[in-house]
Amino acid sequence: MPTPTLDLEAEYNNRVRVPDHPAIQSRWAEISKSMRAAMPSGLDHAYGARPRQRYDLFEPPGAGAGTPLVVYIHGGYWQRGERQDNAFVAREMLALGVSVAVVGYTLCPEASVADIVEEIRLALKSIWEATKRHPVVVGHSAGGHLTAAMLATDWSRVAGVPADLVRAGYAISGVFEVEPLVPTSLNAALKLDAANARKLSPVSWPAPPKDRALVAAVGGDESQEFIRQSLDIAAVWSRAGVKAECVVVPGTNHFTIVDELLRAESAMVSRIAGLARACART
Repeated sequence: MPTPTLDLEAEYNNRVRVPDHPAIQSRWAEISKSMRAAMPSGLDHAYGARPRQRYDLFEPPGAGAGTPLVVYIHGGYWQRGERQDNAFVAREMLALGVSVAVVGYTLCPEASVADIVEEIRLALKSIWEATKRHPVVVGHSAGGHLTAAMLATDWSRVAGVPADLVRAGYAISGVFEVEPLVPTSLNAALKLDAANARKLSPVSWPAPPKDRALVAAVGGDESQEFIRQSLDIAAVWSRAGVKAECVVVPGTNHFTIVDELLRAESAMVSRIAGLARACART
């Protein structure tokens, strides 16, 4: 839990902490627009009836049943963001022979956070039915929360998918304990109370099976709370036997850490590709 003296609004409101975030996100959107224009055949797969229940699938040449797969979940505190603006995350993965599905979901307040968790489960089931591939799930911010939620899901209770559907996750600047958001302005759209926020916190759930793997990456220039959250889930799940670790990326904030996905030589790209290959092999 955060210390009582912390200003939680300042700790969690990343748009205020990083004033140049619009320029960063505009750059991502431009790269994404070019990628989608160049690879139109994989766009707009429906996994449900609601307008945002869609995913885009980007495949390298010659992709097939054994091709490693990343499923990427965008951030935006469950209330902002478009899958269309996040296609950029596929660029370096494709160069390494890894497929990438970028998933959209209904935003708060139209949907609740609990609804969104269920939507992502439905998306992963749909992607499995279409590809028969075990993905590594990757997500940023709220997407990091959803990444941990997917890794901790008991998939044996979901019809039509393997019990080990999600074997690994890479959460970037994730929120794994939701309760600190309740007193902040971010909760105007989320509409959470403390009890519901606690139920939605993956760090409080039963840990995934011991053969699962989680990397919780966080920027070295992020707030004390974001760093604490990544350290906490890695520690809690490690004690339960999960192969969990926290990686602090020096010199990056809540937005620039995602730029690591655009650097071919970055440790993040290499690690995610390695996890995707391992999931595809086993």
